[in-house]
This record gives sequence, structure tokens and C-alpha cells, in this order.
Amino acid sequence: MEPSFKSHTDISIDGWLSSIPKWLQPYALIARLDRPIGWWLLVLPGWWAILMHHQDATKTMKLMGLFLLGAIIMRGAGCVINDLWDRDIDKKVARTALRPLAAGTLSVQSAFFFLGIILSLGLVILLQLPLRAWIMGIFSFPLIICYPLAKRISSWPQVVLGFVFSWGVLLGAVSMTDSWPSYAVIWVYAGTVCWIIGYDTIYAVQDKEDDILLGVGSAALSMGTHLTKGVMALYCFCIIFWTFGFWLQFGFDYWLVGLAGSAIHLSWQCINLTKINKQTALILFKSNRDCGLILAAGLLLQIIL
Repeated sequence: MEPSFKSHTDISIDGWLSSIPKWLQPYALIARLDRPIGWWLLVLPGWWAILMHHQDATKTMKLMGLFLLGAIIMRGAGCVINDLWDRDIDKKVARTALRPLAAGTLSVQSAFFFLGIILSLGLVILLQLPLRAWIMGIFSFPLIICYPLAKRISSWPQVVLGFVFSWGVLLGAVSMTDSWPSYAVIWVYAGTVCWIIGYDTIYAVQDKEDDILLGVGSAALSMGTHLTKGVMALYCFCIIFWTFGFWLQFGFDYWLVGLAGSAIHLSWQCINLTKINKQTALILFKSNRDCGLILAAGLLLQIIL
């Protein structure tokens, strides 16, 4: 490990990764299997949509399990695609310089082969869902492939990520109902897009200096001194849209408990934005898993009661 990157890199071979064969470690690292926060944030919107349309416990549990596996697989695919696009940029950024493609511990050819395996597994998961869900899932592929380009041509790549990571709302609803998304689902999707743009803007604070040097865009740079107000506005719209969507689905009911908890959690994040730095940015970003779980708990409460 290069000394200049040791305290800043997001690559670590500690924990369970140290127990697997060394030739497998680069594959686990490029798929970010050592960092579950990514698949948590990807699966939660799908779980919300599934819980929104709960009718049968067996079907709900089966789909939640499939979505969990699908999130781990597709998050890994997205990371491989991202690293293939960004391998030259990653070499110049302290946090990413030791990623397998940037560091040369994995070849481009091996990465493409691994990507093919991952996408094949994702297809197997997708084929377990209704036909309309296949179509909805396929529609997300161009966004997944093109997201890494967004930072090169736009100052707001987080907007593209918002549409990508929120896709589980649409896919989950279609999978449960075998019909196209309702107005309620569209509003929840819109709120989720705002939530994701907000939390990924916080994540981007870690790379502001490197992004300036490399000439790539990010919402954290675009917001500048208005970052706190910008994220607060996104979170406010997020809560408003979620409220309207769940109200259309359920009326005023027990789901409000989960929504209130999520709103309190997002308020806590906004309070801490005033003293944000690289370390606190990562902590606040990761805390969004808890925000999503609180909302899921409210929907589960809605089902039980």
C-alpha cells in the first residue's frame, strides 16, 4: 500500500476479506462487497414499494429476499462499470487510488468478464419477476451504464444517480402488482430521487478538492456555500413527496410514524451539515440506511396494525 494513500483510501483488506483467497480479493473489492451501505441504500426503496402493496406475507417475503439479492448483485455491477469508466481518474484521487483497476491488481479484461457474470446473475433474479417487471428492469440499464459519464458532462451527476438508485420503487411496485406504477408510487419515487440526490451530495463532500483538480462535476461543488440549504431543500421536498405518495396509497394511518421518524433523522443530518468535513460527511451519508429502515418500519407497522 502506498504511504501517501494509506490514511485516505477507501480500500481495506481487513475483516472477512482477509480470509478469502488473494486472487478473489480484487473481485470482492471492485464489487464493494466489503461495504454493504451501497446495497442497503439500493434495496430499501424497493422494499418500501413492496410493503406499500402487501397482500400476502409469502409473496412479500419472497420479493423482499429477491430484491436483497438483486441489490447486492446490481450494486456490484454498477461499481464495476463505474470503475471501468473511472480507472484513469481513480488513479489521481487519494480515496480511490487503490481500487483494483486503478492500482492494477485487476485487469480490464478480468473486470469485463466479472461484469458479465454479475449481469447474468442479475438476469436470473429479474426472470423470477413478472413480465412488466422485466421491462421496468431493462429500462434502468441505460441509466446504470451512463451514470459514470454524468460527472464528465454535468455539474449535477447526483441527479442521474437519484433516478438510478430510486428505480427500486418502480420495480418493486410493478413486481408486486404486475401493473404499471400508480400515481402514489410516482410520488414516492420523486421523493426518493430527492433523498438520494441529497445524501449523495453529502457523500461528494469527501472528494471536493480532487474533483476541482480533475475538472469533474458534483452537486457538492455546484452548491458551494449553499450546500446546507440545498440539502435541506432536497430533504424537505423528499418528505413532502413521500407524504403525498403514501397518503394516496393509505390515507392518514400508521405509516406516518415511520415518516415522522425519517423526517427527524433527516433534520438531524441537516443540523450536522453546518460542521461537515470528510469524516462527518461519510458518517452522515451512511446514516441514511437508518433513515430508510425507519421508513420501512413505519410501513411494516401499517401492515401489522
